[in-house]
Amino acid sequence: MAKTMNHERSNHLKLSQLQILIAVTDYGSFSEAALQLQMSQSAISYAIATLEEDLGVVLFTRGRYGANLTPVGQQIVERARQICYLMEDIIKQADLAKGLKGGQVRISSFRSAATHILPEVIAEFCQLYPAIAVSIAEYDDCIHVESDLREGRADLGIIYYYLPTHKDLEIIELMRDEFVVLIPPDFQLKGQNLTWEELTKYPLIMAPDGDTCDAMVYAHSAKFGVTLNAIYHVRSDATIVSMVAKGLGAAITPRLAAVPIPKEVQIYSLPVPFFRMIGIAILKDALLTPATFAFLDLLKEQFNHL
Repeated sequence: MAKTMNHERSNHLKLSQLQILIAVTDYGSFSEAALQLQMSQSAISYAIATLEEDLGVVLFTRGRYGANLTPVGQQIVERARQICYLMEDIIKQADLAKGLKGGQVRISSFRSAATHILPEVIAEFCQLYPAIAVSIAEYDDCIHVESDLREGRADLGIIYYYLPTHKDLEIIELMRDEFVVLIPPDFQLKGQNLTWEELTKYPLIMAPDGDTCDAMVYAHSAKFGVTLNAIYHVRSDATIVSMVAKGLGAAITPRLAAVPIPKEVQIYSLPVPFFRMIGIAILKDALLTPATFAFLDLLKEQFNHL
């Protein structure tokens, strides 16, 4: 019951009452507060009386020397100042977000794009809009990127895909990233192009089961009657590349995930070339801020020049 009564009383409180409370405190009298707020003295008196009635306490002692806060009034006016400050800050932040003089852009991305694609764009964006903060959340796969978008933790995402199947997301293609075969330095190519037979003779180093990029590769090779069997399962792209350089096996990886590739490692296309698409993902019908639109335009402009 007490909780319900407190909730009802809080619903009666008005921001204008708190502003009047602060004004009477600052100017020391009801009449001076009325003059400064361009209100009648009776309106000021009524607002304070109503506030005292709603709260059930006396906020001011009235006398010939003006209005003085009671002890509980002093505690309440301090909190009223905090509330008014926060309300002003809420409006300020909203106004900043509507322009390009503040706010933030929240990006979620799979790791290799966050490493090799975003830094250059962010650097230019920060030069153009120094007051806008940019945050990046990076993940090993795109599942978490999509979750961030759907749950409101990101304004835009950078994802990879083979065929877009996300009905609730709008995808803007940025680039095609080829799956390449990395082979140890001692490999001797028999013809002009790598064959499936040559590839399957090498121990294969791939990511652990469940990796979406590897699933694309396995499905691609299966179309041509080829079954790829990994001998090593390694999570880190850098470790996979290092293992190939040491002659432990071959790897099939998106080029972007493999760079920088040591010069001694040989690089070939798959016997039937295969690509993943990299794109910007945003929620369909999302209300994007001007800051997010500006970052989106800059990102698209960068790749249009490639």
